[in-house]
Amino acid sequence: MSWDRFALLHARVEAELTKALQRGHGLGLSEYRALGRLATAPGGCMRMQELAESVGLNQSSVTRLVARLEEAGMTRRDLCSDDRRGVYSVITDEGRTRLAAATPTYERSLAAALEQAGIDPDLTPLVLAVRGS
Repeated sequence: MSWDRFALLHARVEAELTKALQRGHGLGLSEYRALGRLATAPGGCMRMQELAESVGLNQSSVTRLVARLEEAGMTRRDLCSDDRRGVYSVITDEGRTRLAAATPTYERSLAAALEQAGIDPDLTPLVLAVRGS
């Protein structure tokens, strides 16, 4: 079934990305993705709910994630000026620096993981599709 093959490809790639980011930069994959989303968001900030949706986490998981990023000085929280109940996560200069340092590792690891997965004949068509070939 193609969905099962897709799930296998996804799991293999995610595992390689996770190992590389943790080993090389002390970042989890979700942390890297959150920093990436914040870095490209207008003003470098997103509402917590938007951030949760953009990285595929539920509200409590993104709250824990943001707490770790804040503790490491990579983000900070701000209250929404329009709606005092709204909380934003804002990337800091340290967060941008860590993201920039980790991005080449992420890109190399992604390419290597796809290359390795492409050796498996069951995954080759999916790898080609992901690469846009």
